[in-house]
Amino acid sequence: MAKTSGLGDRLFVAGVDVSGDIGSLASISGGNAPIDLTAIDKSGYERLGGQRDGGLDFVAYFNPSAGQAHTTFSTLPTVDQLVSYYRGATLGDAAASLVGKQLNYDGSRNEDGSLTFKIQAQANGFGLEWGTQLTAGKRTDSAATNGTGVDFTASSAFGLQAYLQAFTFAGTSVTIKLQESNDNGGADPYADVTGGAFTLITTAPTTERIATASNQTVKRWLRVVTTGTFSNAVFAVMVARNLTAVTF
Repeated sequence: MAKTSGLGDRLFVAGVDVSGDIGSLASISGGNAPIDLTAIDKSGYERLGGQRDGGLDFVAYFNPSAGQAHTTFSTLPTVDQLVSYYRGATLGDAAASLVGKQLNYDGSRNEDGSLTFKIQAQANGFGLEWGTQLTAGKRTDSAATNGTGVDFTASSAFGLQAYLQAFTFAGTSVTIKLQESNDNGGADPYADVTGGAFTLITTAPTTERIATASNQTVKRWLRVVTTGTFSNAVFAVMVARNLTAVTF
């Protein structure tokens, strides 16, 4: 894939699209904290991978309108928030998500008259995970829909994690789930991924992180499908496939 800029990116927080109020992403960090195991007979450091961590730091403009940045961040919620960064809004683009705590909402009135706020989201429990967009940014379904498959070039053997941001909903209920195939539904029809369904949605906004078994084989192609009785469901899904064994 060719190099790209950061134009046209998205940021979703707790089922709210705050992309239009975000001026910059200061930091997207994640990984394993190293454990120093260096013995006295060694001339170089010895380390093992330790606990996962991650953070998303960004700068927001002041927008007090309902459902925008100020109303989303100013409450400084103490419960976990799901934060998702979407690099572009094309099916198959990269994305990163974490479940974590909002640490601050620090305002700054600059000399040029601009009013901005720094926000830090620190991972809680799982670290930050990079993955792939299974929706082209936000997707809108007005009835049960089979989404377009995304080709991951090969199957994998260590399960997956998926993140859902559900923005708006009208209807009785909708189930959003992952399906898999070896050949994009040709000789191998799409079938539900075991453990790949999000909790039934009856209201929005809402978010969720799900994980399959860590030793589960995931087929080459994945897609997002919706079922239920509804007239409008707006949501975004990203998936992180594990290429090696993981423990959370």
